[in-house]
Amino acid sequence: MLDPKLLRESPELVRAAIDKKHLDADVDAVLSLDTAWRSLITEVEHLRSTQKSANAAMAALPKGSPGFVAKVQEMKTVSAAVKEKDALLKQAEERWHDALLTLPNLPHESVPEGKTPAENQVIFEHGTPPAANPTAVAHWEIPGFEKLYDFGRGAKVTGAGFPFFIGEGARLVRSLLNFFLNENAKAGYVEVSPPIFVNAASATATGQLPDKEGQMYETLDKLYAVPTAEVPLTNFYRDEILDESLLPISRCAYTPCFRREAGSYGKDVRGLNRLHQFDKVELLKWVHPSTSYDELDKLRGDAENLLQKLELPYRVLLMCGGDMGFAQAKKFDLEVWAAGQKRWLEVSSCSNFEAFQARRAQIRFRSQATGKPELVHTLNGSGLAVPRVLAAILENNLQADGRVKVPAVLIPYFGQEFVNFN
Repeated sequence: MLDPKLLRESPELVRAAIDKKHLDADVDAVLSLDTAWRSLITEVEHLRSTQKSANAAMAALPKGSPGFVAKVQEMKTVSAAVKEKDALLKQAEERWHDALLTLPNLPHESVPEGKTPAENQVIFEHGTPPAANPTAVAHWEIPGFEKLYDFGRGAKVTGAGFPFFIGEGARLVRSLLNFFLNENAKAGYVEVSPPIFVNAASATATGQLPDKEGQMYETLDKLYAVPTAEVPLTNFYRDEILDESLLPISRCAYTPCFRREAGSYGKDVRGLNRLHQFDKVELLKWVHPSTSYDELDKLRGDAENLLQKLELPYRVLLMCGGDMGFAQAKKFDLEVWAAGQKRWLEVSSCSNFEAFQARRAQIRFRSQATGKPELVHTLNGSGLAVPRVLAAILENNLQADGRVKVPAVLIPYFGQEFVNFN
């Protein structure tokens, strides 16, 4: 959520920053509701002052005197007015707060201009995409692929985008998850096993609501299946004040993730590229505002380290304003090269939200310098998402005999050197 003070004092700055994201947002409507709400606050405060004065005057009069009776009537009139205005004030505050939630986070000054993915900036590349060879095919075309990753039976049991992972296919997924969690622990992240359903307050705190209702699975009792472990992890400290000496706090979590992915179609959704249920390890940090961009670089480095150890060619994109999303102030995407598809696949987004989520969630730290509570900055990134990493491993390491060579760092987890599809 944006700082209301910034919105009131610098509305043109806010409009320009939102324009950089190429998102529709009615700043004037929020300002109008803010003015109406604060005007009602003034009215209520004036009425309460009048009520207090009338009460003091009444106390000084003899009971039963004409003046006392008149003051009693005045008190009743003022009390009724206070009650009426209080109800209006509550409604006005709710309308203002709901409208404020519709405004996106402002991009950091270093975020480049741009409206489409084509305008994202490649800022780093690691490894060389392997030259095309006759054995490189899209992973779903590997002979025997359906024996380990059964999309047909998954669609029968649940629906499209919910595959079965079987035998060595399932073991390779588990190997990746264990590798990710162990490496992240070495990097200083404390592992958490969070709930995989969250309430509306949690989804609102991280910015999923009211922005992404159509992308989440909702239960009858208004719980949401997590689209990412970011949501329960961030809310771990909701409505709490942390000791400044604890910052930065680094956590990681594995969860299955659930996304409706409404409107997804074409080659981007083939095979493992885009699933409605998938496994991911999330990295999350609560940090001091003065160090948040240094911590973002560290978090990104931790995610990159996993790709380097898996020996996967990848690149880092600095996302332009129009391709960054609602809640982020700055975002990097990590993309791996998939040799069979001959394209880049996004496997991690590493983002700084500054105080946007923390203000919604009221996550603060007590400043040692002032003794006052201040908002933390929140950061997160995938470390990593399994399906597309798996797709890249299958395609980049496919051998002429149809087997897939397992990355060396995964062999202790997987227990053998090759994945067999026969």
